[in-house]
Amino acid sequence: MLTVASDIDVLARFGRALADPIRCRILLALRQKAAYPSDLADSLEVSRTRLSNHLACLRDCGLVVTVPDGRRTRYELADERLGHALDDLLAAVVAVESDRTCPDAATEGCC
Repeated sequence: MLTVASDIDVLARFGRALADPIRCRILLALRQKAAYPSDLADSLEVSRTRLSNHLACLRDCGLVVTVPDGRRTRYELADERLGHALDDLLAAVVAVESDRTCPDAATEGCC
């Protein structure tokens, strides 16, 4: 049974997806067009096993879906609005001082 996630759950899932550079690259690639895992692995220059793990995470987060295509499976964004949200995030100006990092960067792995 599908349920509607709360606002906090949605943001947490999106944040989890964006927390890894490979998942970001996958989302940006799928923002352009749907793709097969083998093509994504080749274009992103990651192993198919590693890509598969990241695609599973993105599926679990509800951000990508699989679409059967004959004997193959294609991946695409779960909702076209996710592509627009990524565009908006990329367009947002994030000002940071180049010589500073988050205070917790060493222990939390942020920034």
